[in-house]
Amino acid sequence: MSAKPRVAVISGFGINCETETIAVFEMAGASAEKIHVNRLVNGEVSLEDYHIMAVPGGFSFGDHLGSGRLLGNRLRFGLREQVRDFVRAGKPVIGICNGFQVLVKMGLLPGDDEVSLTQTASLALNDSGHYENRWATLEFDPDSPCIWTKGVSRMRVPVRHGEGKFVTDDRKLLDRWAETGQLVARYVDPSTEYPGASDEVLPYPVSPNQSWRNIAGVCDPSGLVFGLMPHPEANHSTWLGATWTREDTEHGEGEGMVIFHNAVEYAASRM
Repeated sequence: MSAKPRVAVISGFGINCETETIAVFEMAGASAEKIHVNRLVNGEVSLEDYHIMAVPGGFSFGDHLGSGRLLGNRLRFGLREQVRDFVRAGKPVIGICNGFQVLVKMGLLPGDDEVSLTQTASLALNDSGHYENRWATLEFDPDSPCIWTKGVSRMRVPVRHGEGKFVTDDRKLLDRWAETGQLVARYVDPSTEYPGASDEVLPYPVSPNQSWRNIAGVCDPSGLVFGLMPHPEANHSTWLGATWTREDTEHGEGEGMVIFHNAVEYAASRM
């Protein structure tokens, strides 16, 4: 890869996973830069100069008024046209944990073909009533258009959130999103055979938040914009795996790295 894709890793106001997000993109072959959201809003920096945008995890604005709400509004109204142009230009976007909440509440996910930024879903409080910090197993839709998850069947990743239950006011939308492959990542019982994703909500803690249809992550209709509650960047090395001490394996990249490799390779192919 001669020229490296440039990644804009959004920071500011309580986001706290910028460092590891930058690290995984650079491990995947990109050049990543931490950019405070105000620099974009004020015009000091332009999204147009980047090939990938990432909104990391954390607790933006202290989760006041709901996780991701205030930063989502900051992007939705302060960067509306920049974000829309970015997606329409065929550039990938990812939101992880709080970043997923941001993308959902600003209306970029699950999104629509017009990139209208109309909110149609939300992330509600976990049914457990408390913050969940545990490992989960995800299963990915092989027929999804999502460019981030190509070739991935299952993945073990940690979850770290208090508001991760994916819901919508209109349950018919779930059928539509399922048909278009937008329900790309779902919690699954690791003891089941693949494919094992189910619409019936799995028991706690297999589903750590009781998300409808066990939804852990979704993409937009184009497959370019992807968000998920779990943290794939937190499983970038086999040394970080939940069970590595009980496994006879050669150490190297962790299961989560494939997501970032996919996006970097996609962006590089379009440069």
